[in-house]
Amino acid sequence: MKSRYALLAALLTTGAYAQDKKPNRLEVYGFVQADYVQDFDRVDPNWDDTLRPSRIPTEEGQFGSDGQAIIGARQSRFGVQGTLPVEDQSVYTKFEIDMFGVGVDEGQTTIRLRHAYGEWKEWLAGQTHSLFMDIDVFPNTIDYWGPAGMVFLRNPQIRYTPLKGDNNFSVALEKPSDDIDAGQIRDVAPEFGDNLQSDEKLPDLTAQFRMNRDWGHFQTGGILRRIGYETTGLPNNNPKDHELGWGLNVSTNIKFLDTDKLILSAVYGQGIASYMNDGGVDLAPQGRRLADLEAKAVPLLGIVAYYDHYWDSKNSSSIGYSRTQVDNTSFQEGSAFHKGEYASVNFLHKPVKNVMMGAEMLWGARTDNDGNYGNDVRTQISFKYSFSSNDF
Repeated sequence: MKSRYALLAALLTTGAYAQDKKPNRLEVYGFVQADYVQDFDRVDPNWDDTLRPSRIPTEEGQFGSDGQAIIGARQSRFGVQGTLPVEDQSVYTKFEIDMFGVGVDEGQTTIRLRHAYGEWKEWLAGQTHSLFMDIDVFPNTIDYWGPAGMVFLRNPQIRYTPLKGDNNFSVALEKPSDDIDAGQIRDVAPEFGDNLQSDEKLPDLTAQFRMNRDWGHFQTGGILRRIGYETTGLPNNNPKDHELGWGLNVSTNIKFLDTDKLILSAVYGQGIASYMNDGGVDLAPQGRRLADLEAKAVPLLGIVAYYDHYWDSKNSSSIGYSRTQVDNTSFQEGSAFHKGEYASVNFLHKPVKNVMMGAEMLWGARTDNDGNYGNDVRTQISFKYSFSSNDF
């Protein structure tokens, strides 16, 4: 029996060797994670097992009375990645899913695609992290969604990386996704407001430069995008218009005490909400009356400041604060999102290599355009069991 397991592990992890001694590798990996959230307030029930400030109500009792107990396993993940030598280079592929339904599946425990891409030489194609984001800004936390003020989007793209090493540079064409707010137009001219839709005629252009050093890393990401709208059911789809969206994201990890790190990021731009982890819209109406309205790419600022500390090889903590804030247009409704805040502190314990358990305290708050305010306080206890074919 042991020999059978040894043979299976060999097939999954090392495979056959090419003539240039570069191995074929296939890894099956993932984890099962169970979360118990005790919410002392109340959020949108479709999002109650994670904390998104934009889903916090600013009206008392909007989603029911305070206090909810949530137990789920939606963070659980499964993935396959492989490396195949081809001539003097390797082809790398990755496919990964979790069970956290979003979009039309929000609130459901169902398959959600995270990564599906291939990479050969300088070219990458498929769905993975946007070049506009820095995945290393995500702190060592157990809440699924994470800090509101960071750029975070896994996006279909075609990427070219001419520079690799201690200094990396990449450019990409990414899938456009415009979030349009009709604002008060629905009230004063419903024939327009109810029929507005995004007009995504061009891909988004993103770029990233990253310096990796002994002390940590420094990264800048940029984006240029066309944000458009049109009106269905009317001649020539008028009114219609478009604006230029742009953004700059600056981030860093700074190492301390060998294992600790300080995480900092700041992003600013106009029409970049689709790329943010939480809060805001890309395009909204600006003006004082219907005849004078024009579309405006909504300005947005996001910040993240976290510190990851490792007490020893088995115990760690993370503490920090994050915020997203938008400069609302004059014709957005009073209930439109204006500011989201997020803070957390935790203690995590890894008794053995593939097991983690921990507790986290979280606070979030939402402020609307008209000043209405709501907050949420919760605790989360999680158990995580990881696996990899490399461990067999």
